[in-house]
Amino acid sequence: MDHWLFSRGQNKETFWFQKGDKIIPATMGLVPSDLTSLRHRNSGFYEHRRSSVVLNLPGLEVFPGDLLVSAGAADYLCHPLLLLNSESKKSRWPFSRRGVQGKEKHRHISELENCLSSVKITDFRGYEFHSLKDKTWNEIMEAPQKLPTDQSDLRKQQEALWELFTSECTYFLDHLLVLKVIFMNTLKYLQTHEYLLDVDLWRLFANLEELSQISFRFVTSLFAIIKDYIDASETSPSMGFISVLTKYFGGSLCQSHQTYCLNYSAAVFYLESLRQREDFGIYLKWCEQNEQCRRLHLPELLVAPLHRLTRYPLLLKNIWKRSTDSTEKLMIYSLKEKVEKSIRDLEGKVKWLDNFQKFRHLQEIIVWPPLWDRDKRFFIPECLKHVFKEHMAENILSPTNRHLLYEGKLTLAESTRFLDVYLFLFDDFLLITKTKRNKKKGGGSDTSLICPSLTAELQTVIKEGGSCMVLDQPIPLDRLVVKSIDPLHVSVFGLRNAFLIQHENRFRQCIAAFLLQAQTENIKKTWITQITAAISCFTKNQEIKKISLFTSPVESPEI
Repeated sequence: MDHWLFSRGQNKETFWFQKGDKIIPATMGLVPSDLTSLRHRNSGFYEHRRSSVVLNLPGLEVFPGDLLVSAGAADYLCHPLLLLNSESKKSRWPFSRRGVQGKEKHRHISELENCLSSVKITDFRGYEFHSLKDKTWNEIMEAPQKLPTDQSDLRKQQEALWELFTSECTYFLDHLLVLKVIFMNTLKYLQTHEYLLDVDLWRLFANLEELSQISFRFVTSLFAIIKDYIDASETSPSMGFISVLTKYFGGSLCQSHQTYCLNYSAAVFYLESLRQREDFGIYLKWCEQNEQCRRLHLPELLVAPLHRLTRYPLLLKNIWKRSTDSTEKLMIYSLKEKVEKSIRDLEGKVKWLDNFQKFRHLQEIIVWPPLWDRDKRFFIPECLKHVFKEHMAENILSPTNRHLLYEGKLTLAESTRFLDVYLFLFDDFLLITKTKRNKKKGGGSDTSLICPSLTAELQTVIKEGGSCMVLDQPIPLDRLVVKSIDPLHVSVFGLRNAFLIQHENRFRQCIAAFLLQAQTENIKKTWITQITAAISCFTKNQEIKKISLFTSPVESPEI
């Protein structure tokens, strides 16, 4: 059985995934700190296992760790190429031997091309149903008189089932099989010959092997039913396809597609980072030039399972509309509803996973200074600073019940200067930070490891080795007041598109004020609208909670 394991380090939380008797770290999109500390985490591998506890994530049938970590990830993470120390620089050419430059690099590229020339791709035309995917039902039925003319509804149902079969054939042969045989198997072959060893197959193809097997069994089952019906000597009233549809649509077909789709956005971003490498580009070009790709590129093939999953309800609905038997119609309709529910669940899981990854990266970017650094009014002697040991401020950005509604760059007007700030509007508070760039340490992060859901401004800050320093304490939305400033009042100070944020205490006294300037009037209006809407929504939710508390039955203390 697979489990999530959860352990705490000194400054952050680490997730570990148990696969059988192995425990491996769950890499949900590595961040720079993950790479630099990978060697240290690996040394304490078994200590983490003893101290870990099982973390249950209710409501998720597919756990994120199952989606983003392959079964062989432990061996991959322990590969010498990834165990880098802080003093070594990452080579641009990640071959198994070090110091590959100049002539050596060209020699390895030549050897890579020679290795690719030795790859043998099987012909997909060997499948028995290959010749049927482009034919119509009327072309298949050599004896039209086999079905009486008064049973035209049954023929329409058979045509709808034939559409499901032929579209699944196309999906399997022209997309899944191309991805598996031409792209994934070729990459496996190269890695056995010590090329592209650092490319993670799971991050790129996820559970493609499982998808291919399930789709092949589904096509084969449908083909067997249709073949038996055509070969029958007597008129058959029905094909008996309900059992096959129930087996696959009620089984692992939708679940395996969910697993793939949840990894899709990360796979596309990972592919874009790999495209920058010449060795991977040579492999990609060689694969895409194969005639069985039909001029489709890898991104167009990777998206095929998403499109297929959303098409299943339409195909089932078409069969349901053309069925006449009431019991049959009820079963097909229930299958259609189950697939649609699976798609709705997938949308929720994708949002949850995206939110989880984004908050995890925000915890790395946002820095929380101590009280005495944040506000110079407070004098705390060195001997007393341990008394003010605050709780982990990073836990405030827990993604469990919090959502980021809006974010962006603004300018804060101070008494003697203008300060570049970055605001995060959550569903319960507003956080004002100042962007701190470190241009002397440019390239502080590998661009391939930046979360794709982060904005361009934050990605620029990360690339420059910077961070977002919290300027003041978070402002709860029920203590926040936003006011638009008339240009006449602040034009003398050179301010345009300005608005005011006030932080009030519970006595409605203003304890902090921030005069902010947007780049344009439209951006200013957008910020005011977003903050006002967030305050209104938060206030309404608080009132609902109060009403539910008052209306819920309270047990008498005398009992």
